[in-house]
Amino acid sequence: MAAPKVAVVGAGLIGLSTALCITETCPSCSVTVLSDQFSPNTTSDVAAGILIPHTYPDTPIHVQKQWFKETFSHLFAISNSAEASEAGIHLVSGWQIFKNTPKEQLPFWSDVVLGFRPMSQAELQKFPQHRFGQAFTTLKCDCPPYMLWLEKRLKASGVQIYPRKVADLWELHREYNIVVNCAGIGAHQLVGDKKLFPVRGQVLKVQAPWVKNFIREGDGSTYIYPGIDSVTLGGTREKDNWSLSPDPDTTQDIFDRCCSLEPSLRGAQVVKVKVGLRPSRQCIRMQREVLSRGGVKLPVVHNYGHGSGGFSVHRGTAKDAAHLVGECIAALQGSSSRAKL
Repeated sequence: MAAPKVAVVGAGLIGLSTALCITETCPSCSVTVLSDQFSPNTTSDVAAGILIPHTYPDTPIHVQKQWFKETFSHLFAISNSAEASEAGIHLVSGWQIFKNTPKEQLPFWSDVVLGFRPMSQAELQKFPQHRFGQAFTTLKCDCPPYMLWLEKRLKASGVQIYPRKVADLWELHREYNIVVNCAGIGAHQLVGDKKLFPVRGQVLKVQAPWVKNFIREGDGSTYIYPGIDSVTLGGTREKDNWSLSPDPDTTQDIFDRCCSLEPSLRGAQVVKVKVGLRPSRQCIRMQREVLSRGGVKLPVVHNYGHGSGGFSVHRGTAKDAAHLVGECIAALQGSSSRAKL
């Protein structure tokens, strides 16, 4: 058969990284990215982009660890290259702190990040309300630079990127052989996934160049993540809240919470307030499916539902989705060979 045509629906972090992995693993493919939203207007552009995994209750831990490991290794290599500043990727050290000692003192990802260890009593003096903490070095992706860098890589690989609102995956069946669904929260409507729900997140970007270390409450409720040009302060986790409008009371609450952890932030200037809807599920939907109407078939690969953990696993899940695309291509080539017989 001719070069298979693959459409990736969605141009957030997951869509772009999946399209890139498809071009790397299936170089004979013609890949097109379709989306009605592009950086800097995606959920990914709101995210802090720090590599600290979120746990998916219905996904086996060994799978989550593999996704994280793949992603960390990939980004670590970029951070160690001349591309690092353009890609917005850098190492950042800091502390994850707990008011009470957690049951699990050694998370599954502790041997993937760098230099993971319990905090010393001397370090904990910085946080008098907290009894336990973990110190480590991880990676951070600044957005939009990382998204723009991914777009540049895709274009250099010959990937076409078009603005288009896809209302139904089936509408693509005449133009493409395989469709990859990376629509994020859009999958709620696009494929009617009732297991997908938004978790609203509001963050502040502040000017505080003196803050060099990240600080994160163990439950992820409050965090301070220094980036290249600004520091991200968060956050909120509001399940089933679809509002994209910043709330001034929430802005004040986030600022006060972060200042209680890092009092020097009182002198920081708030540059902008951003809101995103994390596409959340009990597990990421990583699945092959064949849509069929009137004897016509359309292979689909789903890769969405990353919630608040997208940056931590994006490369690992993109590789798995690309592998599923490879399986779809093999099945298409097999059926086209049989048709010739």
